[in-house]
Amino acid sequence: MLSILKTVACFVQLLVLTCTLNAQTGSVSPGDTITPRGYVCPRTAQSVKVDGRLDDQAWQSAPWTDNFADIEGGIRPLPRYRTRVKMLWDEKYFYFGAELEEPHVWATLTKRDTVIFYDNDFEIFIDPNGDNHEYYEFEMNALNTVWDLFLVKPYKDGGAAVDSWNIEGLKTAVHVDGTINDPRDLDKGWSAEIAMPWSALKEYAHMKVPPSEGDKWRVNFSRVEWQHEISGGRYAKVKGKREDNWVWSPQGVVDMHRPEMWGYVEFTAGGSGKKVYSPDSSLHARKMLIQIYYAQVKFHDKLKRWASTPEELELRVPQGDGDIAGSPLIRLTDEWYVATVSLRLKGGKTMKWNIRQDSRIWADR
Repeated sequence: MLSILKTVACFVQLLVLTCTLNAQTGSVSPGDTITPRGYVCPRTAQSVKVDGRLDDQAWQSAPWTDNFADIEGGIRPLPRYRTRVKMLWDEKYFYFGAELEEPHVWATLTKRDTVIFYDNDFEIFIDPNGDNHEYYEFEMNALNTVWDLFLVKPYKDGGAAVDSWNIEGLKTAVHVDGTINDPRDLDKGWSAEIAMPWSALKEYAHMKVPPSEGDKWRVNFSRVEWQHEISGGRYAKVKGKREDNWVWSPQGVVDMHRPEMWGYVEFTAGGSGKKVYSPDSSLHARKMLIQIYYAQVKFHDKLKRWASTPEELELRVPQGDGDIAGSPLIRLTDEWYVATVSLRLKGGKTMKWNIRQDSRIWADR
């Protein structure tokens, strides 16, 4: 167990460094060009047997997501193999069903809470209230080995993984359409079924759990795929090749820990065919705040202080946007800053949306 914890600790330190450098040198603001995807998640009154097969009648009412794309979006080639997901919910669980096309299904890791993406894997990320902080991560491989963890905030903002956190009452299963770890034949792929209890997700949700009609949670999915070769009758990673990262809602950069780019799951008590996804009404305000956040990272890296106005950041503030009232404001505190955007609501009212140095977003209610 000690060796596992050391491995995880080393991995977290490396990821924090990588993400920090990306934020400081890449000036990547994914929100400039990519709009998060949306999905309507129906409630089911039918039972779901978690066996990995996705053949229960309940799943027939759930639509598939769009096929996964590269994590960087349209600037990269389409994934070699199709990946897609379905979602359902009831009074006790949030259900996920994933289908992964894979001609060679293989996996090696068998101990819970190891770094599962060292194998080919499927991952789920959930930020219930969409504030970019206090979110859940889940990973599993084709052997049904899982890693569940909690993050107080993203790695790039100084966060660290709470590996001891577990999804109590979690149910998972895998079905392999073929033969696992046998390179002598071709497989069709594998499917995964996951049931996460609301009682576990409630802990840091800061939202009504189970959700109400029309509630939206920020969710994303990732598939890590390693190129392989066959050596001595066994699968092995191709040395010197980085993993592929395929996701439901592209991030714009190779970093899943940018919750502002995750998709939206809208919950409905009716069938999915009866409800059309309604985009987040705060999306323009959120995008503007994220632009300020990344511009402040660059500014602080260069001048070792925070900018006090959008003009100092040389930001292009959209004019005539019907959703945004006036220009953003930046208020400096003793150590940080708070940037505020006013969003117009129906009836002439406004709502203030805010972001601070560690990327947390919130609205003044």
